[in-house]
Amino acid sequence: MYILIPMDSDDIEEASIVAINDVVVWTQLHVEEGRIRAVSHNANRDAFLNLSEVAVVKNDNEYVWPFMEQNMMVLVAHTQRSVDDIVEAYLFKELNELAY
Repeated sequence: MYILIPMDSDDIEEASIVAINDVVVWTQLHVEEGRIRAVSHNANRDAFLNLSEVAVVKNDNEYVWPFMEQNMMVLVAHTQRSVDDIVEAYLFKELNELAY
């Protein structure tokens, strides 16, 4: 599973999720069997080699239509900010679906 997250830094230990309009770098995580297998960063969200299946955004007010056009599932991390917290919440199904 490839997960796409807008982040404020490419330092995986210190980075936090940000609003799409404030993104510094996009982080793509390859999560398999409950573990992060690979981490990629890119300034352009469409430049990754593998297509992301899930986009995680910071709040319900984000403009997510481009993700939905690509058939990505959009999840919201209301309280999670770090990569580890987001992945843990994803694995335990604690991220919320987008409220329309």
